[in-house]
Amino acid sequence: MERRIIHLNIADFSVAVERLLDTSLKGKALIIAHPSPRAVVADMSDEAYAEGVHKGMLLSTARLRCRKALVLPPRPEQYHKALQRCLEHAAHYTPLVERSSGSGHLYLDVTGTHRLFGPAPDIGWRLRNTLRQDLGLDPIWSVGSNKLIAKVASRLVKPRGEYIVGGGEEIPFLAPLPLKLLPGIFPHDLLRLRHVNIERVHQLAALSVQELAILCDHRAQHLYQTARGIDTSPVRPSGRAEAKYTHLHIFTPDTNEEAMVRAAVATLVQQLGYGLRQERLACRRITISLHYSDGVMVNRQATSKIPLDDETALTHLANTALYLAWRRRIRLRQISLACSMLQYPVQQLSLLAAADPRQQKNRRLSEALDTIRSRCGASKVVRGSQHLAHAGSAAL
Repeated sequence: MERRIIHLNIADFSVAVERLLDTSLKGKALIIAHPSPRAVVADMSDEAYAEGVHKGMLLSTARLRCRKALVLPPRPEQYHKALQRCLEHAAHYTPLVERSSGSGHLYLDVTGTHRLFGPAPDIGWRLRNTLRQDLGLDPIWSVGSNKLIAKVASRLVKPRGEYIVGGGEEIPFLAPLPLKLLPGIFPHDLLRLRHVNIERVHQLAALSVQELAILCDHRAQHLYQTARGIDTSPVRPSGRAEAKYTHLHIFTPDTNEEAMVRAAVATLVQQLGYGLRQERLACRRITISLHYSDGVMVNRQATSKIPLDDETALTHLANTALYLAWRRRIRLRQISLACSMLQYPVQQLSLLAAADPRQQKNRRLSEALDTIRSRCGASKVVRGSQHLAHAGSAAL
């Protein structure tokens, strides 16, 4: 059966919610950012974007580019409420609803639901009308055979509209588009390809994996598949339990010193491990997100065959993801760590093989540190690898 994926995009989601809460803000240039000296732009309105403001830019620079803009602090609890209402409406049509990394982005896998709700475009129309009537939000929506095609289609009609890509139309749909519209292609990829006058998707699609490897090394296979609209990733429902275990560290100032970065990772792992053990959970996957000073963000993940909850094993897994993501010489502004593939209970006792004594020792050490932290506070005892992070940065 042909896959049908709907991508729902509420453009500038934070701004849209703020304007719902205060109608006097409509039509005004808005910037969403924390009021701090090193704050970066979290979101902005179309009016501010037209003046040169974009996400990840320093707030001080954004103020210079758009002097008339109103700066509002983010209110994540309000955005969460609005997004939950969107998820509830989407779940009426399919249980496979994935919340993407950006707020206001939803993927719906409606494959096989046509007998209940009609074809995918009908679902897109009804869902858009429901959100307009219930919440006052006017989303962009698109339909494609996978998440990649659906996302590119929604980018073509921003800030409002809809786009439907039929089955078998993926390659001719992508062919004339500029490469910058493809998700998962980084600025350094675009720069390398531009050096050989490759700026359109059909030019990239004409190259073999071997030819791309000369230009982009380990990125060749990904670029080869992306240019042909190949994306087999499933739509994964977003779990509330997994969303809790995300931690952020902001560097002050920006840095690319390895000792500082590893110390920050150790601090985030300590917070993650403590939260997991308090709820008798373990995880098998850690995702590292690096935010560079020039606004580029890179995500990479590492997966374990067994569930982990002690700090030593989690640190090793986190460092694996870190070095997969950390390939640029640009300084880092912030780093975030998230875990997924949670398991409860942590482990099932084996009748045949004894547990690894080293792993048991590390787990007892982590539990002993948890006891001290619960009695005296998390800042009273830290590992030596966390010292630099506590000395010069802020963890959230």
